[in-house]
Amino acid sequence: MKALEFLRRIKTLSNIGSSVLTNGDLEKLFPDEPLRTVETSIQRLVASELLERIARGVYLNPSAGRVGGRLLEEVAKALRPGATCYLSLESMLAEYGAISQIPVDRITVMTTGREGLIKTKYGTIEYTHTKRTRASIVAETLVADGRPLRIAPMAVALRDLIRVGRNVNMVDPAFLAPADSDRNDRNNHHHRADHDAEHPQKNRSRPRMR
Repeated sequence: MKALEFLRRIKTLSNIGSSVLTNGDLEKLFPDEPLRTVETSIQRLVASELLERIARGVYLNPSAGRVGGRLLEEVAKALRPGATCYLSLESMLAEYGAISQIPVDRITVMTTGREGLIKTKYGTIEYTHTKRTRASIVAETLVADGRPLRIAPMAVALRDLIRVGRNVNMVDPAFLAPADSDRNDRNNHHHRADHDAEHPQKNRSRPRMR
C-alpha cells in the first residue's frame, strides 16, 4: 500500500467527518487485499508517521484536519464497538457545575462493555460497566449536537455516581438534596413492604360492622 494511494482512498470513507479511524475502517480501504497485508501496511504507515495510533486499533484520521474537542469521546466510542456507551459520573457532573475537581483531560464513561482505563496522549478514558439495557439507557440519556457519545442528564449522572459507589463528597450539597430525597423515598417504600410481609394480619382490612 503506497502512502499516496492510502491518502487518496481514505477520503472515500463514509465517516470522513470523524477524527478517528478503526482497523475496520482501514480494512474497507482495500477490500481486495488480504487482512495480513493490510495490517502490515498500517504498521508501516504508523512507523512513517503518516498515520497516528491513538489506542489499540484506533487511529487519528489524517484527513480530519484540526483535531476536534470531542476527540476523546470519539475514541471512547470506537474502543467499545457494539457496546452502548454514554458520558456520566464526574465528567457530566462537572459540566453541570455540580463538581469542579474532574481533570479536563479525562472523561468518565458508562458502558455495557468492558470496564477499563485507557490512557492516550489526548487524555484518559475511564469506562465503568453498567448492567442496564440499551433500551433503558437510550430512554434516560440524551443526544447532543456535535457529541459522539450520548450524555447523562444531571439526575442520571448523580444516580450513577451513587450506584457505583463513587465519592460523593466532591458534589455540591445543593445537587445531592434531590438524590437523598429519592433514596429516602425508596428506603421508606422498602421498609413498608418488609413490614407488610412480616405482619400480613395487621394489614388486612377489618370487616365493617353492621
